[in-house]
Amino acid sequence: MDRRAFLASTTAVMAATATHVPKGKAEACIFMWLGGGAAQMDTFDPKLVGDGKKKPGSYYKAIPTAIRNEQVCKHLHRSAPLMDRAAIVRSITHDISNEHAAAANLVHTGRKPSGTILYPAIGSIVANQLGARTEEVPAYVVMGYPSIIRDPGFLGAKYGNVYLTQVETGPNGLVRPPDVDLNREDRRETLLGQLREGYLKRNAADQTVQQQDAITRSAYKMAGPKFLNVFDLQRENAALRESYGGEFGQRCLLARRLAQSGVRFVEVSHNLNFLNGSGWDTHNEGQLKQHLLIEELDKAFSTLVTDLEKNKMLDTTLVVVATEFGRPPEFDAGGGRGHQSDGFSMVLAGGGLKTGQVIGRTDELAKKVVERPVTIADFHATIHCALGIDPHKNLYAGERPVPITDRGQPIAELFS
Repeated sequence: MDRRAFLASTTAVMAATATHVPKGKAEACIFMWLGGGAAQMDTFDPKLVGDGKKKPGSYYKAIPTAIRNEQVCKHLHRSAPLMDRAAIVRSITHDISNEHAAAANLVHTGRKPSGTILYPAIGSIVANQLGARTEEVPAYVVMGYPSIIRDPGFLGAKYGNVYLTQVETGPNGLVRPPDVDLNREDRRETLLGQLREGYLKRNAADQTVQQQDAITRSAYKMAGPKFLNVFDLQRENAALRESYGGEFGQRCLLARRLAQSGVRFVEVSHNLNFLNGSGWDTHNEGQLKQHLLIEELDKAFSTLVTDLEKNKMLDTTLVVVATEFGRPPEFDAGGGRGHQSDGFSMVLAGGGLKTGQVIGRTDELAKKVVERPVTIADFHATIHCALGIDPHKNLYAGERPVPITDRGQPIAELFS
């Protein structure tokens, strides 16, 4: 066989054995982050009830859901009837359980840190691949603690997030001072533009300068009424605002409005208000009032799903409930739980996925995965495919090719 024939036959074999990449119809993702490590057996993977002391198991009783023969914690009673719009992935697994930051970084970037490259967060990858649907809004918004785990890494500042601290007013840097009206702002921008052009010409070869200018121009466009009006939650029905719940719920309502305006990826952190004294990191006494967190999550998640559905957005908006790891079924000396990454749960709702099902299983105490393990790379690949992004596509850190996921395979059962 000559060289040409060999290459032709090799190409044919590779094409025949290439993994099929499903393509979903989601246009945006709302990423609900339960920072601290949510206990799977106390939320989406209930087991036999323990005693909070020596007998391991769930802390609460379970209730049925819209998924046949499947249950969730009783404090998720609003979400339980809506689980036919969701898929519960009970077999998430990775090997980082000793340190929150490292595990959170893994879940956000899909990779462990490298000494030679800074990997981008999933929100930045989505921003890079899809961009915002309009220049007047950003592609990637974060409501949560600022952290390198949410940064654009080698993709550069252009694909970074707009970080929100004020739900009511929007980003402080985009809000005009009270004494600056639109005419005065336009005059300032015109003068600044003249100075900017000269500076850019003198630094035409400096990519940092060019990128920063692009960000500045983009920010000016976002300072208009289309983006800033998104933050006026008073435009929404009072009963709807109330049904979303407290601070976390109001941020989820804002997330819906952001997605509706054209933002592609919105992360909403649920560790902003430690209702139980410890957030989802339920060591010791944090376990005693964990139900307050679960109830707040229940209000926000259930209302978000129904609100998206009412606005005909559920099929085109993927809702993700994620956390860095789970908890073991045993209780510690203070009545709380430690860390566990061998098997835990995440949830995917809407997004045009084949919902109303459970993916994977854990053992009788939710301690080990016994069926259909799903890696973090697989979970990322599923999100990307739902958004129509090829998870195997190469991005480039300089000249170095870096696949969007680390050999992740989408969960095939979720795609028709």
